[in-house]
Amino acid sequence: MHRARLIAPIVAVLAIAVVTAFVVASSGGTTKAAASTTAAVALDQTSLGPVLVDGGGRTLYLFEGDRPDVSTLSQAGRAVWPPFTAKSQPAAMGGANSALIATIPGSGQVTYNGHPLYYYVGDQHAGQTAGQGLNQFGARWYVLSATGRAITSTTPANSTSAPSTYGY
Repeated sequence: MHRARLIAPIVAVLAIAVVTAFVVASSGGTTKAAASTTAAVALDQTSLGPVLVDGGGRTLYLFEGDRPDVSTLSQAGRAVWPPFTAKSQPAAMGGANSALIATIPGSGQVTYNGHPLYYYVGDQHAGQTAGQGLNQFGARWYVLSATGRAITSTTPANSTSAPSTYGY
């Protein structure tokens, strides 16, 4: 009886280890990018004004630490800021400029006006902008305007206390 009480926790730990190993092996051992269910870039209204979103309305961000058409974000950063990826060229919808949309060869990460695009894990629903202005992983994070420039304001667009700055 005493032996059975010792074996049960060991079996449970082994089961968890096997499941974890299977999940890691099936994912290639890396954090996967957040592939959009709808491969599109659009412009949608948020509390910060019109910003770039994916086809499902999830807000997209740029990382000031990136270089044009090159993501420099660390693997740890990608756990918090998953790249927006697509298997094919995303469509432009709702005010987005198709000439500014591209993907980084090899990774499929979508870029807009040369900025690699990311989601923020703190945004749980379409239109949320909780990542705006955060300083994480070595640089600031901003939503983008239709021209592909950073919108650096953290003040809601409908606020009368301060004008919005659209990075022009």
